[in-house]
Amino acid sequence: MRRILRFLLTMVLAMVVALLTLWAAMALWYRFPLPNPGPMLAAGAFALIGLTTIIALFRRMSILRLIPFCVAFGALALWWGTIKPPSEANWAPDVARQVTGTVEGDTLTLTNLRNFDWGTDNKPATERWETRSYDLTKLKSLDIFLSYWGGPEMAHVIVSFGFDGGAQLAWSIEVRRSMGGEFSPISDLFKSNPLVIIAADERDVVGVRSGVRDEDVHLYRLKTPPEPARKMLLE
Repeated sequence: MRRILRFLLTMVLAMVVALLTLWAAMALWYRFPLPNPGPMLAAGAFALIGLTTIIALFRRMSILRLIPFCVAFGALALWWGTIKPPSEANWAPDVARQVTGTVEGDTLTLTNLRNFDWGTDNKPATERWETRSYDLTKLKSLDIFLSYWGGPEMAHVIVSFGFDGGAQLAWSIEVRRSMGGEFSPISDLFKSNPLVIIAADERDVVGVRSGVRDEDVHLYRLKTPPEPARKMLLE
């Protein structure tokens, strides 16, 4: 019985070490601050530490055999915590500005609201950053868009607030990539790009996905009363 329990404990520890090793190797691959082949060598070195630890666990179960791995992973975790997103860069035009806002009574005023005219793939977007004011007493609806860009498992969420008169204020949290940069979900999991909050005209932020990027966009009308919608908008 003791041998079975020891084997099960060894399996659990080996799986934990394997998962941590995979994460650490990818973190070094994407973020190690040296030119190639530095990141590749660093990732390979950590993978070797993880593999050696797993083999040692199965040869003779002992918590002491985890000490070198724990020291290496602890050092990597400390380094990982020092990586901060850049505050300035040559950002792509559609994520170049961060929305800001003020509230005075029932009036919400937003600065750097995006209202691009995206045109077509063969025509560059017309850039427009605007200042708009919204009467919060006229807020009447809250909708959710899901824009599927990576198959049925991956969707981008957009929240849109509707006002009397037809105005739609949409919010989207997006990857702030640099000029010429590409979307990479795996790379972005490892702090390759920061995030930016975009407030936009609904025709902009939804239209670029449905019309230009040819994503599968779904609209969900929510039965949210104005007061809860207002609280969410102000948050």
